[in-house]
Amino acid sequence: EKYGPSFISGLGVTLLLVACSITLGAVLSLPIVFARMSKNKVLSWLAYGYVYFFRGTPLITQLFLVYYGLGSFRPELQSVGLWWFFRDAWNCALLTFTLNTAAYQAEILRGAIQSVPRGQREGAAALGLPAHIAFFKIILPQAMIVALRPYGNEIILMIKGSAIVAIVTVFDLMGETRRAFSRTFDYQMYIWAAVLYLVMVEALRNLWVWLEDRLTRHLKRR
Repeated sequence: EKYGPSFISGLGVTLLLVACSITLGAVLSLPIVFARMSKNKVLSWLAYGYVYFFRGTPLITQLFLVYYGLGSFRPELQSVGLWWFFRDAWNCALLTFTLNTAAYQAEILRGAIQSVPRGQREGAAALGLPAHIAFFKIILPQAMIVALRPYGNEIILMIKGSAIVAIVTVFDLMGETRRAFSRTFDYQMYIWAAVLYLVMVEALRNLWVWLEDRLTRHLKRR
């Protein structure tokens, strides 16, 4: 088909955007989790406010705030040398998606960490392990198994949510679909886009089932 290469290009943009934002969001979620669980009330409330905002407002609103809202501060951003970043729709989309998924991942991880039995921490302390080693070697690996399925759901939601970046001129899969439709007025363009989204989601779902089986095989009865 004439628009096949454009669809493949858009698919690549979608996958890259989701992969980068999920990875960066995972890194950002760790300090947010530590802040949320901190005994320092200021840190805890700041982290809570961050999570509350990004989980409580629509992703499209957040994208508009970053792309159009920060874009209105062009002179200020130029003065601090950041305009090059915010003038690019791709960068704004990546920043927005990273901030959004970090909030969700932080809550997933926090719940998973809190689900690890207290005895694990006490056992590590009894062995004289430093707190940070106990966390990364004992608590976190167990928490990640609990968090695995919610993480998979979050990635699927991000794949589907990524379609909104077409609104700010990022030519992802939906952006290329809209462009093709504007030239052909053929509704089948959207059917093909829907099929590609289904393929992505189904492939990820199967990958996650395999990954979960691999990581939890020691928990299953022989």
